[in-house]
Amino acid sequence: METSATDVHACIEAVANPTRRRDALTLLQIMARVTGEEPRMWGSSIIGFGQYHYTYASGREGDAGAAGFSPRKAALTVYFPDGVGAYASQLERLGPHTTGVACLYLKDLTTIDLALLESMIAMSYRTVTTGEAFGHRAAESQGDRPTE
Repeated sequence: METSATDVHACIEAVANPTRRRDALTLLQIMARVTGEEPRMWGSSIIGFGQYHYTYASGREGDAGAAGFSPRKAALTVYFPDGVGAYASQLERLGPHTTGVACLYLKDLTTIDLALLESMIAMSYRTVTTGEAFGHRAAESQGDRPTE
């Protein structure tokens, strides 16, 4: 995925749903604090922090934000490049959410444990940026997922 020159704050300001816009601003602060990185747009809608390189088993490779989120219409999507399965016990205590393989979908940050979410983001960021993400955890994932 490529970074874009789109302004992060302009992207957030363009979010029509006021809850999603408020939550995006909250996550912007949390992720900047946790990662120590400045936010950048990845593509047209993903706000990312830091960077990591991945290679799929198929040989396809690229770069992506090491932590990131997208204020989508249906839900705020928080990306966990190391897979949400690594956080099963935390997810049980988080509050209302749904998940995909590497995505956590949240409708309203006021209904979840923000301190727990922050610790999950911090753990994921450390895992991805230290290269630990796709060792033993890669075996737990399915499909065309990064290997390193």
